[in-house]
Amino acid sequence: MASSPLTPRLLKAGLVRVEAQTGVLSEVVPLQYNPDTLSRTLQPRGASDGAPAEEATRLTGPPTETISLEAELDATDALENAEPTDDAATLGLWPQLAILERMLYPGLAAMRAAHAQAARGAIEVLPAPEPLTVFVWGRSRVMPVRLTDMSVTEDAFDTALNPIRAKVKLSLRVLNANDLGFTSWPASLYLAYQGRKESLAGRFGGRALSDLGLEALQ
Repeated sequence: MASSPLTPRLLKAGLVRVEAQTGVLSEVVPLQYNPDTLSRTLQPRGASDGAPAEEATRLTGPPTETISLEAELDATDALENAEPTDDAATLGLWPQLAILERMLYPGLAAMRAAHAQAARGAIEVLPAPEPLTVFVWGRSRVMPVRLTDMSVTEDAFDTALNPIRAKVKLSLRVLNANDLGFTSWPASLYLAYQGRKESLAGRFGGRALSDLGLEALQ
């Protein structure tokens, strides 16, 4: 039975890879299930200890924001309806795990090119830039990130030892406009993200000291 058009469509969280210079999509990787928990840490950038008193309330840039989550992957449902030659039957969850893990590797072509440059005597061999990773958690949270840590626990396997159930813990650091170059296209993603936060904060509206049981601060 088709779902009712009045039923809201469940949005998927996920990661998107884009060419940093052009914004051209490279990969879209939705998470199979939305995680139950999303942990975020924001560390402000302000004056250091011993700074003059007038610097006490000054912020020197956006906070360092880190995100951690655990994604579950399960091939059980796919296996029930899979043909013998389908990826689910022959590879299990390997494709889903591989596309996440690949975000931590430089491309083979780039590695070979760097090796060839070094073999020709190049004094400085710079790694080729990788696609920009963008974390998407609903329409209000679309942010450029760097994947800083990944931990994979494979819980079950098929007869060929392909993983069919797994948990993936991801740690991400949000890349802000200072990290990316303020006028760059990737920085515009971050600025839009911060702008949405400021807009949402404005919706909270004004409150009175009386809400805190005070008539004045002193």
